[in-house]
Amino acid sequence: MLWEMLNAARDLGRAHAIASVLIRYGFGGFVRALGLGNAVEHAGRVLNWQRTENYVNLDTPQRIRRVLEELGPTFIKLGQIFATRMDVFPPPYIAEFEKLQDQAPPVAFEELLSQIEEDIGGSIGEIFSELDRQPLAAASIAQVHKAILKDGTQVILKIRRPGLHKIIEADLRLLQRIIDIAESEVPELRRFHPREILRQFNQSLRRELDLAAECRNAERVAANLADDLNIKIPKVYWQWTGESLNVQEYIQGISGRDLASVEKQGLNRKLLADRGARAVMRMIMEDGFFHADPHPGNVFYLPGNKLAFIDFGMIGRLTEERRGQVVSLLHGMLNHEPAKVAEIFEDWSDNIDTDEQVLTVEIEDFVDQYSSLSLKELNLTVMLSDLMALLRNHKLILPADLALLIKTYITMDGLGRHLNPDFNLLVFAAPYTQAIMQERYSPEAFARRGWQSLISGADLLLNLPKDLRKLVRISRKRGFQVDVTVRHLDYYANKTDNAISRLTMGIVTSALIIGSSIIMTVKGGPELFGLPAFGFLGYTIATAGGIWLLLSIWKSGNNP
Repeated sequence: MLWEMLNAARDLGRAHAIASVLIRYGFGGFVRALGLGNAVEHAGRVLNWQRTENYVNLDTPQRIRRVLEELGPTFIKLGQIFATRMDVFPPPYIAEFEKLQDQAPPVAFEELLSQIEEDIGGSIGEIFSELDRQPLAAASIAQVHKAILKDGTQVILKIRRPGLHKIIEADLRLLQRIIDIAESEVPELRRFHPREILRQFNQSLRRELDLAAECRNAERVAANLADDLNIKIPKVYWQWTGESLNVQEYIQGISGRDLASVEKQGLNRKLLADRGARAVMRMIMEDGFFHADPHPGNVFYLPGNKLAFIDFGMIGRLTEERRGQVVSLLHGMLNHEPAKVAEIFEDWSDNIDTDEQVLTVEIEDFVDQYSSLSLKELNLTVMLSDLMALLRNHKLILPADLALLIKTYITMDGLGRHLNPDFNLLVFAAPYTQAIMQERYSPEAFARRGWQSLISGADLLLNLPKDLRKLVRISRKRGFQVDVTVRHLDYYANKTDNAISRLTMGIVTSALIIGSSIIMTVKGGPELFGLPAFGFLGYTIATAGGIWLLLSIWKSGNNP
């Protein structure tokens, strides 16, 4: 339980800080519902339950964003994950989550010095001829300093903030407990897969804490795009790179946000947009390993209309099977096959309560709306936003990898339009889609899939005796338990129970009337209002039972 964790001294201070921020922004009820307020108070801390002064001027999405900002690195990163879940959160929330800039006050260089020298295995003067003590950028996880190696090479040092692990581990434990309690108190939350989102977040955050993992991602992308001379990925200096420090090539170029300098240097904005989109589409559709945050801040423009991508902390992965599903989805949308599109979405979601007929009709309307337009007339961002709204209405939740993919498409579309207002990502996606469809249904692909199926079937047959022995052994030890779920069974069970209750009441009422009538004919015994008392009492109870029966039938909508 949450009590056990909060009573632990290692998490008590962090729990108090989280509860205090939530309360200041008007989420005191949520804190109480989770037991955080009482737990902290019982530990000897008294909370101030007053709201922040600006609370009344903020709507709910803004308040949540402010809370995440104040709670620091873990929650800022969580908000960035939320920003990828357009299938869960409506646009006002997504807009606020996208404002979560990963910026923080820099750590004094003196506090980083010992950690740097430990990581590089020597003094700074032995490795660098210059090291700027003022950071180029400071984020919640790490900050970046520019340096020059002894041979004159310009590099950047990305240094992880000291002491992060303790805070992040406490935050992750608290988030896990919050989800456990929230799911038990509000079962409806389970359809949003909070545990899966937390698992995705946990993996993403731990990868980002390992600064060497970012460099491994960069090198993998660089290898995949090695033949594209228009794309540059920073070189990694592995001799000084580790979990808490990485050293990479310094990119001298124009920031993706600085369009004025792009114009001043005479670069071709349309060509830059085309080359950047082509590189990202190749990462997604061919390699299945892609930069998942290609916004202008992570791009530099170089002489010769070339681009450099930096910051590979957020990476998306798509299996070959998933890429095939995405292509089938796009093919179904562009070729007016709503039933196929609906089937794919239902396969991706585990919501068994979806009305398939209504979903198919609405998807058909959606497909009709966009299939009549040419590729050049389509706006990918608008189309995907409408599609996510449709999914939210039907409570369909996408797998995490697909939610990240859709967010990447929208970010990339925004980057292209930032450079070239006439840019259209779908024009670039079409050739990749056609090529994958042709490859998927080629004779070689059929033969390959057939061979794989044959091998899988053979493995299944070979392992069958072993699996049967295991099944028998388990049945001897524990027996079998079969759970059968029938949709709407509770509804019909309640209807049957109500009908039986009415029938029973009707029989009892009839018996009371007959019995009371017999008693009325018997002379002697106590009387009430000049009538046999027991007969009068029986009629009274029978009348009450009859009234209850009539009201019950009326309320259920049936005619008596």
